[in-house]
Amino acid sequence: MRDLLVLLLFSYGAIKALKNPYYGALLWVWIGVMNPHRLGWGFAYSMPFALLAVAITATSMFAHSKEVRWPSGGPITVLILMVFWMGLTTALAIHPAESASVYVEVLKVMLMVVVTASVVRTREQILGVIGVLVISIGYFGAKGGIFTLTTGGGQRVWGPTASPIEGNNELAVALIVTIPLIYYLILQADTVLRLPVFKPLSKKWFKRGLVVLICLSVFAALGSQSRGALLAISAMSTVFWWRSKSKLTIGLVLLLLAPAAIMFMPDEWTSRMNTIKTYEEDESAMGRINAWTMAFNIANSRLFGAGFVTDSSFVYQMYAPNPNFVIVAHSIYFQILGQHGYIGLFLYLLFWLLTYRTAGRLMLLGKKDPGLEWVVQMGAMFKVSLIGFAVGGAFLSLAYWDMPYYLMVVLVTTELWARRHLSEAGAGLASPPAAKGGAQLAAGRGPAAGGGVIG
Repeated sequence: MRDLLVLLLFSYGAIKALKNPYYGALLWVWIGVMNPHRLGWGFAYSMPFALLAVAITATSMFAHSKEVRWPSGGPITVLILMVFWMGLTTALAIHPAESASVYVEVLKVMLMVVVTASVVRTREQILGVIGVLVISIGYFGAKGGIFTLTTGGGQRVWGPTASPIEGNNELAVALIVTIPLIYYLILQADTVLRLPVFKPLSKKWFKRGLVVLICLSVFAALGSQSRGALLAISAMSTVFWWRSKSKLTIGLVLLLLAPAAIMFMPDEWTSRMNTIKTYEEDESAMGRINAWTMAFNIANSRLFGAGFVTDSSFVYQMYAPNPNFVIVAHSIYFQILGQHGYIGLFLYLLFWLLTYRTAGRLMLLGKKDPGLEWVVQMGAMFKVSLIGFAVGGAFLSLAYWDMPYYLMVVLVTTELWARRHLSEAGAGLASPPAAKGGAQLAAGRGPAAGGGVIG
């Protein structure tokens, strides 16, 4: 039944994609982030949905070239430079054949990130990307939260099989990155509910449903029993409180809910979290320190790093303090450092710094026009998401996981839209008010959502 449902949804999306490449990009984002075909056990499990999505999107882009616009912006430029540098490090890798195989997969992801940025143009399309991201990860938040509550937190929550977020730690970070996006949709409820797919829903139940989803996602993240997730969710909550205009209310809610959620978790969870203080006695933590030290040693010895494959006994024998403890980097920063050297790490950090600054510019741009409150709120909430990824990713090998890159896509395309809107408004060229619903939304001039403004 699941296989048939995935096939039907994909087929519907494919038909829409042939008419507009934007829907092809959404199809790719859904398949790439959620991996819905991995939820079945039949024919859909091994079907090449990702390849089909790429082929359909490419066909539609050629057929509807007017809908395609090459994206611009600092993060896009640095991303392209980063991909080129990775090509050089692959050519000079310690394991060139294996690294080339990984590079091809990374190249596909980065190419589709740029493709998505080239077909997202209107406010409606921007919200569509956010909606797909929330649905893709929110499903596992709802499922994992219910599982944690029904089992008393005694068992770990896992992600979709054969995906970048299959592990409990990886899924937890994905949920932490998604929670601010869910809250953003709550702030934008009035606008989101005017989209065709959400029109049947009432505002009250839509917002209540998203609040429940946030709570379940928090429990799912805690239920992963990930120590990195605990640090990430703490950092995210702090930034969320700091960005809130209702600091007293938000602070009281966090102070009440956080202890209650932690008290719900079993003693096993508490004991595992306490190992953060005694990392010297934890084999997993010491293994990560060994891998991080190896990454430093590689970068100090090789300008181009070791290539995409560093978790091999051969590489560990050459560069690790303990050559017998072979694991992956368990950190986006040390993953990049060991694989692509100091130059690669510089480009990677620059990419995320520029992405974060783009979110900050949105907050400034939105203040120039009362109708751009949704832009201000986006900048604030996406900053919270990026902080969650920066902290959670410090303990996981998620440097090439595609979801955070789509946050960049949303921010860059929103900045382009906002600047164009302000330019037209300043020149007196703004379009006359559209009729109702979709036309006004497509033009990006719908009223901002009320309540809970974050700045």
